[in-house]
Amino acid sequence: MKKDSRNYSIADHLSRVFDKEKRSLAFTAKNKEEIIRWKNTTRRKLKELIGYNKFERCNPTPKINESTDFPDYTRFHMEIKTEPSVLMPFYVLKPKIKKDKYNCVVALHGHGSGGKYSVAGRSDIPEISEAIKQHNYDYGVQFVREGFLVFCPDARGFGERQEKWARNNILNSSCLWINNMAIPLGMTITGMWTWDIHRLIDYIQTREDTNKNKIACVGLSGGGLQTLWASALDDRIRCAVISGYMYGYKESLLEMCTNCSCNYVPHLYEYLDMGDIAALIAPRPLLIETGTRDPLNGASGLRNVYSQTSIIKRSYKIMEKEKLFKHDVFEGGHRWHGVEAIPWIKKHLL
Repeated sequence: MKKDSRNYSIADHLSRVFDKEKRSLAFTAKNKEEIIRWKNTTRRKLKELIGYNKFERCNPTPKINESTDFPDYTRFHMEIKTEPSVLMPFYVLKPKIKKDKYNCVVALHGHGSGGKYSVAGRSDIPEISEAIKQHNYDYGVQFVREGFLVFCPDARGFGERQEKWARNNILNSSCLWINNMAIPLGMTITGMWTWDIHRLIDYIQTREDTNKNKIACVGLSGGGLQTLWASALDDRIRCAVISGYMYGYKESLLEMCTNCSCNYVPHLYEYLDMGDIAALIAPRPLLIETGTRDPLNGASGLRNVYSQTSIIKRSYKIMEKEKLFKHDVFEGGHRWHGVEAIPWIKKHLL
């Protein structure tokens, strides 16, 4: 049978549809008053898109399951309820340096991390040890050694929260299956992650050993996704570091459509690009980390990244807070850099 040379794919068609979308909530504000109105409208729409308002608050009923001692910090395994029938396990890394109250960092993991295990430095697990080496993944430990009280949660679908279909490998995620179940119910995994982080902050603010108004959020890759959404929708996060997750949606997610399903929110491209979401963080301090050779940057590389950071810069300029946004472009691939990140958090939480 002769092979037909005609192209029946719809990928190019969907790319043209993307270009036709007006992105009706794109950041176009010209002054502070317009920014305030835009923020209120955009946050409402984003919560609607991710199903945020479908989740149910409850008493967190925190529980300590175990503690492990290290020379310069103690690691506590804890859990809280984020919904009446949903438990979130997490590590708390507490410095041995005695303080009445600690500044806090919520350190969020991405894919291929085993959930909280890489961020919390579980190099005793062989697969996790390799992930730490490859991506400089133990930034939770890096922060606790700088004197921060660090919270390292498992996002739904990772680590101890893996769904049954993923449990043959600790590095697997369950994003696809969770989104398959959630989207027809009007929810998304992005919404679940954002909700859980906000409920973790609720708990952090009840602790007697925390500075309640000095909470930062940091994360690599999928942890950057979590940091982006959690920080955009909650002003209690006072400063943020988004690593390996800032680029235009068309090149990095529409065209690279085999990326994980957790990146995809129904109807999102009709309203915003990624830089627009990040603009919601202004004027709180925000640092973006970008590796020059990160394959997730898209076909045009750094140009695709700059298309979004230019939106963010504009929002900080209008707010007259240009110095509170920084873009650390480093030579390298998809990994946590940390060279600017740790001083950034120290400076802006202090």
